[in-house]
Amino acid sequence: MANSLLADRDASPVGKRWAHNFVKRQPELKIRLFRRYDYQRAKCEDPTIICGWFRLVQNTIAKYGIRSDDIWNFDETGFMMGVIMAGMAVTGSERQGRPKSVQPGNREWITVIQAINAEGRAIPPFIIGAGQYHLANWYRESNLPADWVIATSQNGWTNNELGLEWLKHFDRSTSNRSVGAYRLLILDGHESHHSADFERYCQDNKIITLCMPPHASHLLQPLDVGCFAVLKQAYGREIEHLIRCSITHISKTEFFPAFYAAFKATFTESNIRGGFRGAGLAPLDPEAVISKLDVQLRTPTPPGEQLRLNLSLNTSKNESEDIEAAPQSQ
Repeated sequence: MANSLLADRDASPVGKRWAHNFVKRQPELKIRLFRRYDYQRAKCEDPTIICGWFRLVQNTIAKYGIRSDDIWNFDETGFMMGVIMAGMAVTGSERQGRPKSVQPGNREWITVIQAINAEGRAIPPFIIGAGQYHLANWYRESNLPADWVIATSQNGWTNNELGLEWLKHFDRSTSNRSVGAYRLLILDGHESHHSADFERYCQDNKIITLCMPPHASHLLQPLDVGCFAVLKQAYGREIEHLIRCSITHISKTEFFPAFYAAFKATFTESNIRGGFRGAGLAPLDPEAVISKLDVQLRTPTPPGEQLRLNLSLNTSKNESEDIEAAPQSQ
């Protein structure tokens, strides 16, 4: 633009640092690096979509009389057993280049399916490892509690069959502690969460499922907001400790104790409650999520209309009967 204006006046073009120096001379301007942002995720960071989600949650809670003890979130997360996260190290000022940390490098996949509730409780994990058979040393040499579940699949991933087995595990772990008649299970759109058998089991056992908007779990899912990241960091520290003890290969025998220690350290009542609070679910608070949004693709409606949600759980009986909630299973 500057060179175009100067060309019209037969003046010399600006120098290479002209734009940088121009910004420095303007106190109201600042140079900032932009970050790439997935379009599908950006589309879901729309206050209209977010507010619609919270209305659905509120209406479902009111319609079925669900107590906070019976509001659950579940999802799976994956581990490459011998791969740890990048970290920071303090070195001498004369050192050149980045410091390196040796890691075992075993990329065998482990999936962990986990559920937590709004009162800060977690059920025993459901762990899926790659393989066809259970090995005795998984149990003999690990310190896992008896109510933790170990399952296998060909690649260590979940599937529809294992998704149903997890649901039965969830039912066994929560039915005798349920406060009300119904349990609410908040989940994402993974295929194994919506198979016909999965939904039929939910209907038969009064488990109401609500699926979050796609590409929005980083904002709306308590496990993503408060638990999974710190779990993986803690697991990485456990593996680093094993490396310092000259254990250079991580198999399932080493994974289970390391994961157990990381789980105990991170799936605390405080972290779980923090996840629900950050996701705006306990207490119900859309603003806890909307305040984090930095991408808006649509013109927002006036705040008074957009954010005026009645989030009281003391909905009258007549109002509850008129509510149109749309859970995946009823």
